[in-house]
Amino acid sequence: MSPTAAVGLVASREISTRVKSKAFRVSTVIMLLLIVVGIVAIKLISGGSGPDAKVGFTTATAAFSAPLKAVGKTLDENIETTQVADEAAGRAKLADGSLDALLTGDGKNVHVQVKKDLDGKLANVLQLVSQQVAVSRQVTALGGDPARFQAAIASAKFVEDPPLEEPYDYNGQQLVLGIVAGILIYLSLMINGQSVAQGVVEEKTSRVVELLLSTIKPWQLMAGKVLGIGVVGLIQMLVIGAGGVIAGLSTGVLTISVSAAVGTVVWLVVWYLLGFFMYSIVFAALGALVSRQEDVGGATMPALMFVIAGYVIGISVLPSDPGNTFVEVLSVIPVFSPTLMPMRLAMGGVPVWEAVVSVGLVVLLIPGLIWLAARIYRNAVMRTGAKVKLRDALRAA
Repeated sequence: MSPTAAVGLVASREISTRVKSKAFRVSTVIMLLLIVVGIVAIKLISGGSGPDAKVGFTTATAAFSAPLKAVGKTLDENIETTQVADEAAGRAKLADGSLDALLTGDGKNVHVQVKKDLDGKLANVLQLVSQQVAVSRQVTALGGDPARFQAAIASAKFVEDPPLEEPYDYNGQQLVLGIVAGILIYLSLMINGQSVAQGVVEEKTSRVVELLLSTIKPWQLMAGKVLGIGVVGLIQMLVIGAGGVIAGLSTGVLTISVSAAVGTVVWLVVWYLLGFFMYSIVFAALGALVSRQEDVGGATMPALMFVIAGYVIGISVLPSDPGNTFVEVLSVIPVFSPTLMPMRLAMGGVPVWEAVVSVGLVVLLIPGLIWLAARIYRNAVMRTGAKVKLRDALRAA
C-alpha cells in the first residue's frame, strides 16, 4: 500500500466514524443554535434603541431644554425632553418610570430630581448646563450678550492637521465578528485537538494500534488520524460559520458587506486549518506518551496553554484596544497566530505583510513539527503502562 493510500484509508475511517456519531451531530447543532439565538437576541435588544435619558421640565425650566439636548449631543448622550404640566405631574412620571429626571425650580438655577439615583452621564450633562448658565449670568452682569457669547464659543474650533499615519476606523460589528471568530477557533482547537490525543490513547489501550502498525507505518497512522479529524472539524466550522453569517445578514444584525462577511469566514477556515494541523500534530505526539484517558489532559496541557493564552489575551485586549501593539506582535508568532490573527483579520486594519508573514511562519513550522511529532509518536505509541518521558521518546531511535 502506498503512503498516500495508507494515510487516506486512516483518514476516511476517522471521517466516517466521527461524522456518523451522535456526538458530532448534536454538538454541531447546539453550537449553530447558540450562534443563531445570540444573533436573534442582539436583534431584539438593539431593535428598541431609544433615548439614553428622558428628562422632564416645567414651564419655569423650559429654557434649560434646548441647552440640555445640545450639551448631551456633544457628549454623545441622546436626551429626550418632555414638558410636564407642573412639578407634581413630573414627580408622578418619575415614580412610574416615564422620566429619568425632572428639572424643577424657578429657572434661575438648574435643579434636578430623580426617583433613586442620577445617571453618571446625565449628571455630567447637567453639570455643563449649570456652568453655561453661570457663564451667561456673568456675561450679562458685564454688559455683554449671552447669546452672542454662546454662539462664539460654539463656533470656535481647533484645526487638525493630517496625521502621520492614517488610522483605521474599526467597525463595531467587525469587532464582534473578530471575537466570535476567536471563540470558534479556540473551541475547535480545544475539542478537535483533544480528540486526536484521546484517539491515540484509545487505540493504544485497545491494542488496535498493534494491528494497524503491522500494515502501515507510525507516521502514516498519525497523519491519517490528524487529517481525518481535521476534515470533520472543518465541516463543523463551515456549517457554523456559514450559518452564523447567513443568520446575521438575513436578520439585519450584520450590516457589513457580504464580501467582508465571506472574507471573515474564509480567514476563519484558513486559520482553523493552519492552527489545527499545527497543534493536532503536537497533540498526537503528546497523546502517544500516555496509556490512560485520564492522563491525556496532563500530557497535552503544555501545548494547550499557548492556545488558551492567545485566546484570553485576544478577548481581553482587542475589544477595547484593537490596535494594541503587544497583540500585533504576538499574532505573528506561530503559537499564538491561530487564535489572535483571525480576530484581528475579522476586525480589519491588519497590514497585508503581517497576514502573509503570520501564515508563512506557521506553514514553515508545520514540517518541522511533523518530523518531531513523528519521532515521538513512533517511539512511544507501542509502549504501554507508565507515562513515557518526552526525553526518552526523543532519544529512542
